[in-house]
Amino acid sequence: MTSSGTNARTGPDTPSAAGRSGAWETLLPAVSAPPRARGRALQAALRDAVRSGRLAPGTRLPSSRELAADLGVSRGLVTEAYEQLTAEGYLRSGRGAGTWVGGAVRAALPGVRDLAPRSPGAVADFLPGTPDLSLFPRAAWSAAERGVLAELPHHALGYPDPRGLPRLRTALAELLTRRRGVVADPERVVVVSGVAQATTLLGFVLHARGMRAVGVEDPGSPEHETLYASAGLDAVPLPLDDEGLDTGALRASGVRAVVTTPAHQFPTGIAYSARRRAELLDWARAVDGLVVEDDYDGDFRYDRAPVGALQGLDPERVAYTGSVSKSLAPGLRLGWLLVPASMAEEVVERKRTMDLGHPVIDQALLARFVERGDYDRQLRRCRREYRLRRDALVAALAEHLPGTVVSGIAAGLHVIAALPARYGPPERFLASVGAAGIAVRALSSYTRTPPSDDVVRLVLGYAHVSPARIREGVGAMAAAIAARPAG
Repeated sequence: MTSSGTNARTGPDTPSAAGRSGAWETLLPAVSAPPRARGRALQAALRDAVRSGRLAPGTRLPSSRELAADLGVSRGLVTEAYEQLTAEGYLRSGRGAGTWVGGAVRAALPGVRDLAPRSPGAVADFLPGTPDLSLFPRAAWSAAERGVLAELPHHALGYPDPRGLPRLRTALAELLTRRRGVVADPERVVVVSGVAQATTLLGFVLHARGMRAVGVEDPGSPEHETLYASAGLDAVPLPLDDEGLDTGALRASGVRAVVTTPAHQFPTGIAYSARRRAELLDWARAVDGLVVEDDYDGDFRYDRAPVGALQGLDPERVAYTGSVSKSLAPGLRLGWLLVPASMAEEVVERKRTMDLGHPVIDQALLARFVERGDYDRQLRRCRREYRLRRDALVAALAEHLPGTVVSGIAAGLHVIAALPARYGPPERFLASVGAAGIAVRALSSYTRTPPSDDVVRLVLGYAHVSPARIREGVGAMAAAIAARPAG
């Protein structure tokens, strides 16, 4: 290649020739492409050089003859590239004035960021809500995928029923009836991308019906408030007692819809009593209201069979939702919503306008996975592993932080741990373990009601941590507290 002093003439506003020489060199890999792809490769390389700033606005390019000679390609190839990029606005040219980098392209795009929620390199991570992703059944999932691709007819790849594939809705209805005791008509099953989408769908329908507020458990999932706000609904926090949601406060609130987690309340870990479940349904019937049942981890009960879903008692007053986020992986974005008959058409129409239906291959894959018993096997595997990890956490707390009280039923993927008074106050405890690189979350972060005492109450997730790492992490937590200055 000749020097850029020969190939790229500079004007008063252009960078020096030496500063531009690297720009032409970046085009060299393009000319090594196969002959039929060489023109496209050259155009792509020029675009990238302009976008990245290696060719700055106002830079004069070599003539097509000169650049073709330097790159060892035909002049026609370079001329075509110049003409194409001029038409797109990357370059500008004039008769007898040469070809220049245009000013339409501004700063280069930033590097691609990953905004996935992950714990930032903690020494020990007890943040709740994450399953053990290493338990994902890759071999069985891969086999199901091969089977689906072999058997799925071509016409099935068109736009799907917005409710979901009939095959998957049928499989889910049978699964949920058998495992969770719901009343599941496949015609009222809607396949969604998770509980978050189910919540948003219901929020839009409730808003269209004139509702402007929905009750939420306090403490409860912060996501419910955010998701309903996106649909134009205010979230009204409602207190809990030992039996579940306080129905007296619910009646006094004036809301006609409420979100609950009755099988395993998040985050307190209690299960709604039979009496409270009945009171909740009585309220819904009295006000012509709706109970939204978030069954986020209902399959994971370790001391007895899971309590059946509330929806099974009154499917016309309860909208039931769940997903595979805890049993398989949240990244699959697969879930379900069972809606009362009176809401079905509105929910399905909203789903259609939202995304035209869930991806067909993903739905067929989950259907096959459920039909062949693979999903039941996965649940059994996860339940065994998570029970061992819960036991390891309870034992480690008793050993390293004696006097700690673990509350809630033996279920789910987290526990509530109330530490003895000597470990408080909470702010000091959290600062000490945080400085030691231990990721924990306080129960107070899930409620709008300030605690009335200085007891340290933690929501400790364990499903994603091996028993050995659990013991090490709790030991490190105890050591961090022991090492903090007195006072």
